[in-house]
Amino acid sequence: MKYETVIGLEVHLQLKTRTKAFCSCAVQFGQEPNSAVCPVCLGFPGTLPVFNKEALRSAIKVALALNCTVQEYTKFDRKNYFYPDLPKDYQISQYDLPLSRDGYLDIPDGDSQKRIGITRVHMEEDAGKLIHEGNLSLVDFNRTGIPLLEIVSEPDLRSPQEAFDYLTILKNIIEYLDVSDCDMEKGSLRCDANISLRVKGQQVLGVKTELKNMNSFKGVKDALFFEVQRQTEMLESSQQMYQETRLWDADKGETVSMRTKEGAKDYRYFSDPDLTAFLIEKKTIQEAKESLPELPQAKTKRFIQQYRISEYEAKILSYSRDLADFSEECFRFFPGEEKKAVVNWLLGPLLSEANARGLKPSSLGVTAQGLVELVGFVERQEISNLSAKAVLTEMLDSKKTAAAIIKEKNLLQISDHASLEAMINDVLEKNAKSVNDFKSGKANALMFLVGQVMKKSQGKANPKLLQDLIKRRLS
Repeated sequence: MKYETVIGLEVHLQLKTRTKAFCSCAVQFGQEPNSAVCPVCLGFPGTLPVFNKEALRSAIKVALALNCTVQEYTKFDRKNYFYPDLPKDYQISQYDLPLSRDGYLDIPDGDSQKRIGITRVHMEEDAGKLIHEGNLSLVDFNRTGIPLLEIVSEPDLRSPQEAFDYLTILKNIIEYLDVSDCDMEKGSLRCDANISLRVKGQQVLGVKTELKNMNSFKGVKDALFFEVQRQTEMLESSQQMYQETRLWDADKGETVSMRTKEGAKDYRYFSDPDLTAFLIEKKTIQEAKESLPELPQAKTKRFIQQYRISEYEAKILSYSRDLADFSEECFRFFPGEEKKAVVNWLLGPLLSEANARGLKPSSLGVTAQGLVELVGFVERQEISNLSAKAVLTEMLDSKKTAAAIIKEKNLLQISDHASLEAMINDVLEKNAKSVNDFKSGKANALMFLVGQVMKKSQGKANPKLLQDLIKRRLS
């Protein structure tokens, strides 16, 4: 392909505060339309905004986690435009003195990593929500004034997959910080993408298109793939490109033109006269830095070194803070330095149950100590792996311990040699052909004989020990 794709992302993140950015209205999803509003967020004449300190602390944490430099001197500006969901006819945002600048985020690039620059993380307020029903358009102002961060990347992304990876890692970091629920369905995390194409080797950027209305990371990737194809076809046929905003239609799998793209001059930014410029104390920045948790990439490296697990396993375990914390608690209860057995259960049966029930691992109802106890029964070969999975399901449903369920259902494996030898003798006598097949080199015959003994023991025989005993008898 002779064209190079250039992508920059603008992520809008609602902060998880109790009240809005500039008034005392409660922030809560799902309230009756236009019930969480007041004269301040509705822009009534004579009202004055007061900034939410909780929002500032959360914003600083996000900026620091993304390796940005927090500006000690910052201010709010008015971004002027008319739209039905904007009651003041301007949005309180930041322009020339944003909260922070010059950060970065690393994404995977084969066996190494690629650094994506972050231009700025700045604060603003959210707009309302338009709801279209038939020929009517309704507006709900509950969302108006919710504290919002805009995270703007440099145009360093070169493919839709890189954009997908960037968003995934960004979301993980934000979830670790616990400053937003990052729920795209609720609109608390939204993404706009700027994309252009240029001939490979050129430095000048091509004419960009802004993509909106993408409500999932997959939607972002799909929209970008479509746009790469559309712009390539336009360039190949020498059609004129012009800067525009396009909407992603997921049902049709295509982008559609919405309007020509505005520039900064169209918004007529000026400093908000009701919110004076202010200094962020170094002490406040330092406190935010000290409150940062261990972030996903650092946790992944530590898991590999401390618990001797693979990079693949460590990445999945540290993908979410909930799973990472639960895993580490399990590791503390599991004896010895080798953690492979408990890792297999965390990545297998536990995650399977969590996904099936739509719950986080910590919300399943089994404690880390309880899971480790169950894994211990399997490791000591007291119950089979298959039985243990059924026990886990029962533990989640009944809230009983593994030991109680195993005793109640009589699931302990038969491991004493005398009992197994008696059953083996009986099976061998009744299956002479399989015995001869095994002796003549047919390996499958062994598994048949093992299966017969398992059937005779009602599934309670220790299969590994059983194999060894039958091999010994027939060799």
